[in-house]
Amino acid sequence: MSSNRNTTRRFDPDRKQRIIDAVLDVILEHGVQGTTHRRVAAAAGVPLGSMSYHFRGMDELLHIAFTQVARTSSSEFVARLAQARNREEAIQAIVDIIAGNIWSTPRTLLLSYELYAFAARRPELTAIMREWMQASRDALGRFFDPLTCRALDALVEGMGIHGSVDPSLLDRKEVEDIIRRVCG
Repeated sequence: MSSNRNTTRRFDPDRKQRIIDAVLDVILEHGVQGTTHRRVAAAAGVPLGSMSYHFRGMDELLHIAFTQVARTSSSEFVARLAQARNREEAIQAIVDIIAGNIWSTPRTLLLSYELYAFAARRPELTAIMREWMQASRDALGRFFDPLTCRALDALVEGMGIHGSVDPSLLDRKEVEDIIRRVCG
């Protein structure tokens, strides 16, 4: 007896990206350790089978998702610094990046914490972090020496992290004063 099932596949060109975006939402809610295929599929609104169709496993999905976070954050940092034409404008760009939370939104910060912790346990993922740091340092390198670039890169991330938990935030003038001290 032959079955004449009329099965049609729904064309869904955005499904893979929706899954990547959903894994980030699940990480925000449950952390990397609580992120499961089932939770991601539910958050993306896709069948569970889509997970294995688009990704070899959770490690690949996490790698792709964290790469997306790093590149997006890095590109916003680099874009703001690209507007600077001289050292003074670069200093103002760094103030904007820190005081204006250009990269350190609550979402990005929490995902960054998760990425750092996850990458610390999986050395193959530290390349994502190194790319992010290098892009920042390269953007800063148009105006500052390599050692100052390292300090400013760490300062931007550190002040963003501190700002996410410190109840007494620094104002723009205080941020600028700190940056000028680091720049000499």
